Amino acid sequence: MASTLPDPHEVPLSPRTAHQEAPPPTGGAGRIEAHGIDHIPERERHGHPRRLFSVWAAANVNYLSLIVGGTLILMGLTLWQALAVIVTGNLFWSLTGLLAISGPAAGAPSEVITRAMFGIRGNRVNNAVVGWMISVSYFALNLAAAATAAFSLVEKTGVTAGTGVKVAVVLAIAALTLTIGVYGHATIMKLYLPITLTLTAVFAVVAVCVFQHADYAYAPAEPLTGAELWAVLFSGVTLIGAAPLSYTTSADFSRYLPRTTSAKAVLGWTALGGFLPGVAVCSLGALAATAVDMTDPQAGLQRILPGWFDPVFLLALVLGTIALNALTSYSAGLALQAVGIRIRRSLSVLADGAAAVSLTLYALLVSDFLDTVSNVLQLTVVLLGPATAVYATDILLRHNRYDGPALMDETPGSPFWYTAGVNPAGALALAGGVTAAALCVDTLYTGPIAGALGDMDLSLPVGIVVASSLYALLTRARGGARVRR
Repeated sequence: MASTLPDPHEVPLSPRTAHQEAPPPTGGAGRIEAHGIDHIPERERHGHPRRLFSVWAAANVNYLSLIVGGTLILMGLTLWQALAVIVTGNLFWSLTGLLAISGPAAGAPSEVITRAMFGIRGNRVNNAVVGWMISVSYFALNLAAAATAAFSLVEKTGVTAGTGVKVAVVLAIAALTLTIGVYGHATIMKLYLPITLTLTAVFAVVAVCVFQHADYAYAPAEPLTGAELWAVLFSGVTLIGAAPLSYTTSADFSRYLPRTTSAKAVLGWTALGGFLPGVAVCSLGALAATAVDMTDPQAGLQRILPGWFDPVFLLALVLGTIALNALTSYSAGLALQAVGIRIRRSLSVLADGAAAVSLTLYALLVSDFLDTVSNVLQLTVVLLGPATAVYATDILLRHNRYDGPALMDETPGSPFWYTAGVNPAGALALAGGVTAAALCVDTLYTGPIAGALGDMDLSLPVGIVVASSLYALLTRARGGARVRR
């Protein structure tokens, strides 16, 4: 069948959306970004895809990765099984890189590009759940991780980290994070290379200490075998894969690149920026768990780190998480705009921060933090796997050809209005993928298929395969990845 996709063109915008096309220039680092979810004109596009490496690297040298790496050993894996899981789970950064190539093609953030998959109205629901809710949840988890490191730092000064101090610390870290998110894209691009270099230096010292104490032949007293082993392996891959899959918004950080930018370069620099530090830091967590008790990561690591270095390490943990959460808050702000709430991007970022701080205080003061991390990461994959699969499949079906200006049109005359504002192919594929994943999950609850397979969590591969297959079949049944005029 001949392609029904048009070449990129300019379309007249409705009064409702015209204001999105004429913002003041976005400005440079140190100035609040003027653009929100609007299309980025070609005259304002600049940069090289290699700059994406430091953005993703800075975000992935963080405390949560250490915790998750150590958790694999606590789950009963041998060291080499854990390392294999870490490499496998981090391969999902290739999907993050694939999604990022749609940014330069459309000159729009992921939150707008997904209108092509779900329709104008359907995409508002998608952004409310997969975009905003998941982003805020991850913001809260990472903020809680940074706060636990900061609590230890405060106590080293002789101040008891009581409830009041903990609340103040959480608010201070959130304020620093949200400041970067509010200033936006140019500031992120400027800051993240020095942050990456700083964190790399600190974690190199940690690596030396961990390598000296690690037990490279580590195996649990009662090694896992058979179905029980496979269940833990799949759960481990899900835990690791949750991080790259949470970035269904990677086009947010590539959309300022020129339209002619090499898609392979965007994919490669994005994927490597996540994969290399993801493997390195998670592996450090696993190696450390062979020598110390990682049920309390900070106390355990203090046993093998030099005393003078401990405050430096704690500061680095906080810095890495601020870098990670600045990206999350930035995308969450765009998601809130894409839901249909008419609010400036800077204010939407602050609103997201307020919600995340509330969840953080609950995670720290009410629930068990490690259990919260494990359960949330595994449960969010039920949504994130299928959502990523639909997005990636659409990019492949369209050969990454997105009409950025047309994506801005939210009226019933929009080429992305489909049926009553919803693309049935995207909606049904996402619903089918999520349903299939939910039947196979084993976290806060055990799905019937997971239970029948001995509590084996297959939610990640099943959700991805079902959602991708359904979307491809339904889209082709409707005549291809079609843009109707």
